[in-house]
Amino acid sequence: MAYVTRSITSRIDWCRRQSTQACAPLEIAEWRAEAEGLEDALLHRDRTSLYQQGRSCVFERYVTGLQDGRALSRTTAGKRQATSAVRNESGEAVNHIGSGEPI
Repeated sequence: MAYVTRSITSRIDWCRRQSTQACAPLEIAEWRAEAEGLEDALLHRDRTSLYQQGRSCVFERYVTGLQDGRALSRTTAGKRQATSAVRNESGEAVNHIGSGEPI
């Protein structure tokens, strides 16, 4: 989970830096929305309804951040499950199906 947190927080920081370099107010709002979507994914919350009432481009960026953050979380969780080995009585690593064959 630490990797996911670092990955998402790095991207949040990047979005925030981009917002400080943006010139147009709408572009600033878009970068902030993406950062907030990533943050919401990290915190397991969803404020989609809040963004639906605003500009469509800002809403789309929020959804992008939220979906990307969730995808990172799912990918890392899947990798963690796939790489965790089960050990038999003698301490040998066996495949995740439990056939007893060494990995």
